[in-house]
Amino acid sequence: MTTMVHWLQHETAGLLTLAAVSIALLLVLIIKLKLEPFIALIVVSIAVALVAGISVADLVGTPAKSGDSLLEKGFGSILGHITVIIGLGTVLGAMLERSGGADVLTTRLLNLFGPKGAPLAMGVTGLVLGIPIFFDIGIFILAPLVYVAAKRGGKSLVLYAMPMLAGLSMTHAFLPPHPGPVAAAGLLHVSLGWLIIMGLACGIPAWFVSGVMWGSWIGKRVLVDVPDELVPEEEEADTANPPSIGLIAFIILAPMLMILAATVSDVVLKEGRLRSTLTLIGTPAIALTIAVVLALYLLGIRRGISAPELAKISAASLRPVGMILLVVGAGSFFGAVLRATGIGKALADSMTEVGLPVILSAYLISCALRIAQGSATVAIVTTAGIIETSISAGHYSPAQIALIVVAVSAGSIIASHVNDGGFWIVSRYFNMSVKDTLKTWTVLETILSVVGFAAAGLIWLAI
Repeated sequence: MTTMVHWLQHETAGLLTLAAVSIALLLVLIIKLKLEPFIALIVVSIAVALVAGISVADLVGTPAKSGDSLLEKGFGSILGHITVIIGLGTVLGAMLERSGGADVLTTRLLNLFGPKGAPLAMGVTGLVLGIPIFFDIGIFILAPLVYVAAKRGGKSLVLYAMPMLAGLSMTHAFLPPHPGPVAAAGLLHVSLGWLIIMGLACGIPAWFVSGVMWGSWIGKRVLVDVPDELVPEEEEADTANPPSIGLIAFIILAPMLMILAATVSDVVLKEGRLRSTLTLIGTPAIALTIAVVLALYLLGIRRGISAPELAKISAASLRPVGMILLVVGAGSFFGAVLRATGIGKALADSMTEVGLPVILSAYLISCALRIAQGSATVAIVTTAGIIETSISAGHYSPAQIALIVVAVSAGSIIASHVNDGGFWIVSRYFNMSVKDTLKTWTVLETILSVVGFAAAGLIWLAI
């Protein structure tokens, strides 16, 4: 037994075996025992650390030095980076939702594209509103609008739903302030500005192929009627005094433009007041704070919403964020344990010996984790923890690291099936059987994943 433990602790083959066993155990706890992912990640991390010989003091600290423990460093290193961003992004999305902005945007695009272009209009709506609004919330908001478009067009609901779903899924997977890409960017130490650039460059082609091209093709072959009863709305948006389309576009795009300006200024401008100013307002937390303050005033106070009501909207929007942050923090702890045990280095060395490019390895690991356990967030944070040592040792440029994040994110959405909560949301809200959901949504997610990764790979070869 002692010999076996020594082999696991010190030999490359032993470390790789320990890595494989830890991932298998993680999947068993999540899939078979239905344990919450953040608890499963903590349990597996502690078990791996102890088996690998990390001392209890290093793992959990001592009363005198608890802040130096792997547990606190693992959680704190990532949560300090992403908590503010995710929280502010969530409040921004809630304000856009409650203001009636979704209805304004959809109506304008439907009028612009006309009846024949209604599927594309729904796709653009999903793409734009998907930036500040979480995937499932986006479905809740836009599903009734998709029903209206499908009723007017007299065609299958699939034809109108697929482009919108592709837009929501792409932005949720590839762009900040969504939890997955923000967490991966934090774990792999790349700016959100670079992630926005590469996320858009890879995500928009993937959205067009999966949502518009595939959606148009499959929408003519899978015929689904509009449900007789629309889903009940928990909160009604303010449609009596809707905001202008220009105001909605400004609030959605402002933080992204500020972040991009900071990234560009860091490359093209010399040290000085202008660069410092752009860096300040382009810091993601600052940019989103500015956007939230603008939204609270322009969409709230100026339109007659009281301060207590704004506080209620903000508080309600933040309730679902807690579990996301716990999963991300636990995933970061898992990655910290992998680095401390030497497993991260062993995996990095093995990938180098096999000859797989790190971007391909990252994609394949993320795909495997996604297919096995269903959660995109778990797939992203676990994969990022596994490959972090390889990235740190590889001396990659910020653009290359951003492409690796895109690859991880692309892998995290492949082949959505019955172990993914999003699969059942899509099935329920768009009146599809399991078979039809597999034929439409599962294939869409796979195309979105493969095309997004292919775009990242092509850009990787070009830079």
